Amino acid sequence: MTSKSKAQLAPLPRTEILAYWVLSLGSHLYSFYQLHRFSKEHEAGLERGFQLEKGLVKGFKRDLSDFEWSFWTEWAKKSLLWTLIGHGVISRLTRIFNPKFRVPALTIYGLLAASSVLGIKGVSVLLVHVGLSFSVAQLQKPALSWCCNLLLLSTLHIHPLQEIQRGWYKTEEEYYLLVFSVAVCGLRLISFSLEHCWSPADSGGAVQLGWLFSYTFYHPFFYNGPIISYRDYTEQMQRPAEECDGDKSGAIYLVLRSGRIILWWCLAEYMIHVMYMHSIQSNETYLEILPPWALGGLALALVQFFFVKYLVLFGFPSMLASMDQLVPPKLPRCVSIMYSFTGMWRHFDAGLYRWLIR
Repeated sequence: MTSKSKAQLAPLPRTEILAYWVLSLGSHLYSFYQLHRFSKEHEAGLERGFQLEKGLVKGFKRDLSDFEWSFWTEWAKKSLLWTLIGHGVISRLTRIFNPKFRVPALTIYGLLAASSVLGIKGVSVLLVHVGLSFSVAQLQKPALSWCCNLLLLSTLHIHPLQEIQRGWYKTEEEYYLLVFSVAVCGLRLISFSLEHCWSPADSGGAVQLGWLFSYTFYHPFFYNGPIISYRDYTEQMQRPAEECDGDKSGAIYLVLRSGRIILWWCLAEYMIHVMYMHSIQSNETYLEILPPWALGGLALALVQFFFVKYLVLFGFPSMLASMDQLVPPKLPRCVSIMYSFTGMWRHFDAGLYRWLIR
């Protein structure tokens, strides 16, 4: 019956498809324009209430209200962008001169890069989590591994421990970076533990611990993902160089992919310069007086910005992972072409979806 129903489907006429595209793009652009007008009309009030900062372009203000974007762009300028570039350089050099040393070199580099940002105390927290999770995994009891790793994640909510960890850093942002790192590493520890319980490796404990360190401290995915499973990571990192796609390590791939990421970053910055959607959505007064078209533009702008934001946040790490012979999860799919929440769940964060299914 399924094949019969599929056989009865006919493609839409091109004129009808064109009409839908024109109506869709037209409604998007007009609603964005109305939101832009509202943003500029109330710019003074928004600046007083939410402290819009001076924009990158003269004559424009910049909306700082999206915590994730502001947080990661500031850390990128401080250190993360440079440590990621350093990872790419180390990976390329070891691949050229001594491929067998590539995985240990990247592991050591990831550990040092994490220590430079999180400090010795912050990395010590992660090492304790790794040690406990690895020890419990040796018992090969999935229930025990789940309990251990969930208890480790729950320590993020223990108030006295939070205060101690805050005392290690000068700013709240540094503490948040530790929290994000522990949370994402927790997902990786769960993946390792369950894989070891289901199919124990033939190699010795020291080798397994080495791969766990490599998986945990792999720098491009360390702070924010995307997530890949332990099995996928180890299998792909152990592939011979001859089996890998050479196009993903060449200069042309690097230039084209970097250019795309820069364009996505420019688009995200353009959106928060011309539409103050995050500040507006945080204030009930402005939401009540928004015209209908501007209200629709606000909803569209918020989800589109979220999409573009993760193209940038996942794009650069995924590019570096591709150069390391890994197959990173696919980047988020545009939310405007999603017609079901099931599709949104599967295709926006493909790495997390595959991790959960596994």
